[in-house]
Amino acid sequence: MRILIGLTYYNPYLSGLSVYAERLAKTLVSEGHEVTVLTSMHEKGLDKVEVIDGVKVVRVPVVFQISKGLVMPAMPIYALREMKNVDVINLHLPQLDAAIISTIAKIKRIPVVSTYQCDLELPKGFINCLANSASNIANNITARNSDFIVASSRDYADTSPFLGKYIDKVKAITPSMEVSSVSTEQIERVREKYGLDKNEKHIGIVGRLAAEKGVEVLAKAMQIILKKDPNVKVLHIGPSINVLGEEGYAEKLQPLLDALGDRWTFLGKVPFEDLAPLYSILDVLTLPSTNRTEAFGMVQIEAMSCGTPVITSDLPGMRQPIILTGMGKLFPARDAKKLASSIEEVLQSAKDYSGDKEGVKEMFSPQKMTDEYIKLFEQLVAK
Repeated sequence: MRILIGLTYYNPYLSGLSVYAERLAKTLVSEGHEVTVLTSMHEKGLDKVEVIDGVKVVRVPVVFQISKGLVMPAMPIYALREMKNVDVINLHLPQLDAAIISTIAKIKRIPVVSTYQCDLELPKGFINCLANSASNIANNITARNSDFIVASSRDYADTSPFLGKYIDKVKAITPSMEVSSVSTEQIERVREKYGLDKNEKHIGIVGRLAAEKGVEVLAKAMQIILKKDPNVKVLHIGPSINVLGEEGYAEKLQPLLDALGDRWTFLGKVPFEDLAPLYSILDVLTLPSTNRTEAFGMVQIEAMSCGTPVITSDLPGMRQPIILTGMGKLFPARDAKKLASSIEEVLQSAKDYSGDKEGVKEMFSPQKMTDEYIKLFEQLVAK
């Protein structure tokens, strides 16, 4: 099949949505399908067209930005060009341009499968309000034009105000994980590379420095934990400097992080080969997410595949990996005291949450996720 995948941000931009789409695209190519990704030129200097892991990536110039939304007037032209001889289109929402792409597809009778990544909940403010409104309009147009809408879990879909309107079209497909195997030698190399003390306990948080990640909740929990155990340290893996649309959040957060001093370390965007060793070094991974902009949290299944327990906000979708594996604890979203006590409990009895690493890898494999997509695509193409 010839498949066109559309989304706003793609590699090298790092987010759960971009990683999800990249894993799907790569696995589709490995299955013999021809895949083109239509995305934005979100950074100056990126190639207009390039091939990444067998996936053709076409980037559309950006004229200006509204919050995290990018305005690309040339998108219809690019979309029409890339739709030639396409069998099926997969759009990842939220995405402003999905409304245009899906409308053109409907006219050309090309089937559309939309992947609804999350309900968008931006911080308060006039610009973010405009962005939310524009996103909702685009999402509704796209949903009406879609043959199927993929959600990360039935749990999330059944509690989503948006998906509830289109529930007959919704198909639940579990996201995948992709972490390389790790050896003792690799762990020691990474420990030395990042200067990680074996005698310290390491709490992980993985992701961009973004409001929905709930970084401030973990920072407040750390203030409680350090009073009892000063030997605990947070390792923050992921972009933290000049994160697009999160400058205001970073400024508000800084005093909390400054108060923690060297007990909070930013590792930045790490190479893929360092990720599994870092997960293995962590005593516990936390996902203190605060709202529905987080729908699953793929990093938690990555950590689980390395045997690392996870503590996650008890939110729809986000709670599914722990419910399915038993490899961690849930706590009420935004409750720093409960997060602190959960971390202390897991640190004291980590073996109780070790789980089945190989079972996790099988349950959340990229192949399994891609096979589910291919079934939907083939069903539509056959019509």
